[in-house]
Parts: sequence; C-alpha cells; structure tokens
Amino acid sequence: MATIGFIGLGNMGGPMAQNLLKAGHGLKAFDLSAAALDAAKAAGATIATSAADAATGVDVVVTMLPAGQHVRSVYLDGDKILEAADKGTLFIDSSTIDVDTARAVGEAAGAKGLTMVDAPVSGGTMAAEAGTLTFMVGGSDEGFASAKPILDVMGKNVFHAGGSGTGQAAKICNNMLLAISMVGTCEAFVLAEKLGLDAQKLFEISSTASGQCWSLTSYCPVPGPVPAAPSNRDYKPGFSAAMMLKDLRLSQEAAQNVRAATPMGAEAAQLYGLMESLGKSDLDFSGIIKLIRGDL
Repeated sequence: MATIGFIGLGNMGGPMAQNLLKAGHGLKAFDLSAAALDAAKAAGATIATSAADAATGVDVVVTMLPAGQHVRSVYLDGDKILEAADKGTLFIDSSTIDVDTARAVGEAAGAKGLTMVDAPVSGGTMAAEAGTLTFMVGGSDEGFASAKPILDVMGKNVFHAGGSGTGQAAKICNNMLLAISMVGTCEAFVLAEKLGLDAQKLFEISSTASGQCWSLTSYCPVPGPVPAAPSNRDYKPGFSAAMMLKDLRLSQEAAQNVRAATPMGAEAAQLYGLMESLGKSDLDFSGIIKLIRGDL
C-alpha cells in the first residue's frame, strides 16, 4: 500500500480521500477547511500542517483544487510542493483546470525528474462517494501505469487520453457536450409540457428512441422517471450549475485559443451564465430546466 498526500478535501476530494483510506492506503491530508480536516482525521488520515507538508515523505500526491490559479500556487508558487516532495514521488492532479496550466505544471514536474499526470474526473459527488468516477488521464505511458492503481480505487473507468494536458482537454470537451445535451433535454421536456404530453411518457419514448442520451436516461431533469436524479431532491447538486459554468468557460477559452467553432457550447455557457446572474448557480446543472421553463 502507498502513502498518499491528499491536498483539497472538498465535495469531491473528501470522498475520494475516504475511498483511499478504505482501501488501506496511508493518507496525509491537507485542506484550508478545519471541518474537512476533522472529517479526514476521523476517518484515519494524518493531518498535514501545509500543502508542502502533505507532499513530504509520501509516495504519491493527489491534488483536487478549485481552479488553475490554485494549482499553480500549490505546485509552483506559494506552496511549491514540487520542491518539497521526495525524489520519485508521483503527482496526480484531479482538478479541472485549463490545458495550458496543466501542461506548465507537468513540464515543471518533469524538469525536476518527477512524474505527473493530469487526471480530471467525471461523475459528480455521488460517484466520488461510491468510488465509481471516470478519470481522464494525460501524461506519459509510464505515468499512467503508475497512477492507474491509485485511480482504480477511486474510479470505475480510467482512460489514458494521451500526453500532458489531454486529460483536461477530454474533460472540457466531455462537459461541453454534457451541457449542450442537458439544455436540449430540458427544452424537449418544457415543450412537451406545453403540448400536453406527460413527462413520463416522453421519457419512456425518447429513452428508447433516437433522442436517447445520458442527460435523459441517467440524469433526467424532471422529477419521476429517474429516482436518483437531482430533480427528485429539489435540484440539490450532484454537479452544480456553477461547476458546469466553470467547465464551459474553460471550453470556450480553449476554443478561442485554437480557433475552434463551438456555437452550441457558447450558447450553453450563456445560459448557465444567466443562471449564475440570477443567483441560482448553487442548483444542480440539470436545474437549468427552471430557467428554460421561466421559473427562476
């Protein structure tokens, strides 16, 4: 079993760290939240005094941070965990950030003779708790092979996307597609309501017809058809609209940088941005149906 430094114990990182502990790995945890640290300690983790301390004397470091600037700060600037780490330490960054930052940090790790992969996740908090996340990994073949046994504990599907930064590229492309399909699914249900078509009947038909998609069959935005969906608990987030908007903005920044046409992605970003401006981005991203219906 490995000794793992885990930095970032939020809604996703906390459950991921718990699964590593359950699997028998040693854990040295750090977060700015005292409550998050208390929960980790209660589960059996050793508490680090800083991010740099969490990266010292361990075999693997996993980071799960909010945005690119936090990753840069922890890896390169204030905390400088690459300098604090022992030779041979493996770094896994599961934050969702911009591709340029992922590659910059990966290059910095390589320059110090350290192995690093970017490994953002898909699946939301329920999958984090269940250990069924999907990991999209960017890095060398050797890095992927080293990281996979750790990722297998926290996820059900672990894919090697390619070189450094491609994990992030896969994540933002996937989530742009997810946002677009969710908006389309919501529009279909709202139209059905206005046409007098029962939501359950539309679900039964479209889930076996050409309109079938994950947003419909696994995460239905109307209450009833999919009991586990957030629509059945007042859109309490598994994956918040705020997090979806973050990923959409990353996708649009990347699209602009490489001159890719993503008009539907841009429109989805506008809609989720409107949800944010109305103060409702704390809802699940499927709650966009409230905006489309005119309920916000």
